[in-house]
Amino acid sequence: MNGSRPILMNKTKTFHELHHRDEPLVLPNAWDFGSGAALAAEGFPAIGTTSLGVAVAAGLPDGTGVTRDETLAVATRLARLSVPVTVDIEGGFSEDPGAVADYVAQLAELGIAGVNLEDGRPESALAEPGHQAELIAAIKARTPELFVNARVDTYWLKLQRDSTLARVEQYTNAGADGIFVPGMTDPVEITGLVAATALPVNILYAAQGPSIATLAELGVRRISTGSLLYRTALAAIVDAARAVRDDGPFTIEVPTYGEVQAITAAGW
Repeated sequence: MNGSRPILMNKTKTFHELHHRDEPLVLPNAWDFGSGAALAAEGFPAIGTTSLGVAVAAGLPDGTGVTRDETLAVATRLARLSVPVTVDIEGGFSEDPGAVADYVAQLAELGIAGVNLEDGRPESALAEPGHQAELIAAIKARTPELFVNARVDTYWLKLQRDSTLARVEQYTNAGADGIFVPGMTDPVEITGLVAATALPVNILYAAQGPSIATLAELGVRRISTGSLLYRTALAAIVDAARAVRDDGPFTIEVPTYGEVQAITAAGW
């Protein structure tokens, strides 16, 4: 493992740098090795995971803190990719700062470059921001090199929106490396968020929201796809099965068996 540490550190360093380029980082979210490998082969410089995709693929609900093992298993596979990987760990799978830091340390040892830590909690609740800041601080104390994307769920859950910037400040002071406010789509509000923090701001892509070019102009440094790709994949497999059943045309270009084998073989 010692011989691979420079490689792991280089991935983490690269991931940090991707948030400070002229163009924002467009981060696609995978749910298994195949999806991650295909996205890396397409040329995306970094890959994230989608907690919804990881959970549903395992037959479990998202956002309830029950996918600790499944998330670690997916991260273990994705860490073989040549590009940096950041992992969505929901709320950390524990309320104990030490336990959360231990879990993230396992990911860092695998070669994972970052984590996404949300302050949303089961039953559409929000964590107390002071406690969430303790979780962030514990992670950074244990794995200071890891990129911690602090997700603020006030817009996503439509709760306590007036606390958004205060939460951003607390998470920044706790050592977060980036701020993520999914559900925020208004350009004026995004501008205010960017102005309120020195950290790179992450916005969730929305088909009805600002374009990538507009988000870049607003100062957004990272744009995530979230569960969009997984949900699109589900729609595509149903469409394909329906086309076979109904003897209808395929509407998308499908990779061959050999092409898929070639993509996944790159990770061995």
